[in-house]
Amino acid sequence: MGNFLHSHGAVVNTILLISAAFSYSVGGYYMKLSEGLTKGGPTGLVWGLFCLGALLQTVAMRHAEMTVTYIVVLGLEAIAALLLGLFFLGEGVTLVKLIGVLLIAVGIVVLRS
Repeated sequence: MGNFLHSHGAVVNTILLISAAFSYSVGGYYMKLSEGLTKGGPTGLVWGLFCLGALLQTVAMRHAEMTVTYIVVLGLEAIAALLLGLFFLGEGVTLVKLIGVLLIAVGIVVLRS
């Protein structure tokens, strides 16, 4: 029973980390659309999504080391930002960007193991 609860907690923590990174990344997308925080709607979404990301990451830190939690969220956020830029902002992807994302993904796997 103890292993089940431990693994269940790890799953919940992972969901919190992924959700925090997604929230920050989508907030970054709206940061771009806010044109320097000059447009009301996107600016409100930036603040709301960043606050939500901070809340989720804070809850995840209750049961994990800050260093691992912070780095995992930053890494996932970077990957999500690349995908949002590619698919929604028409930004290009170069070999260097792909290698960088691969290195980030490997780093996340190493930290989570």
